[in-house]
Amino acid sequence: MSVETVRNYFNTNKINKEILEFPVSSATVELAAQAIGTEPARIAKTLSFYSREKDAAVLVVTAGDMKIDNGKFKQFFGMKAKMLAPEDVEPLTGHAIGGVCPFGNPDTAKVYLDLSLQRFQTVFPAAGSGNSAVEMTCEELYQYSLALEWIDVCK
Repeated sequence: MSVETVRNYFNTNKINKEILEFPVSSATVELAAQAIGTEPARIAKTLSFYSREKDAAVLVVTAGDMKIDNGKFKQFFGMKAKMLAPEDVEPLTGHAIGGVCPFGNPDTAKVYLDLSLQRFQTVFPAAGSGNSAVEMTCEELYQYSLALEWIDVCK
């Protein structure tokens, strides 16, 4: 299970955060917000795109109410935004659809955080499964996800 990958990642890196596991699905922004009892915007959704070479994932974590701006994405990354095909999600991110998160990914996956998250004290990224999340500050998310930088690629 991918949530075990995140749990092991947290333990290995001495990250003391409780992984919340729900009896219901949290696989979408709306479902996660309902399961947690928060507003959808505070869900830190991880969007997975192909790298330029199409052999790795570029993970962009945004606020739950945001959408990627294709022009900004292309300007920043120098390529068109192309989301991973369903069959490539788990091999390139280490997590199944619904549980993709910025923790415990393969070394080839590169994580970026969108500035849209910074309006919140805490946010809730998934924790590796379609029924899990973890609450953390934006600084903790940046540190624990090994994000490369804060970027502005949303509308």
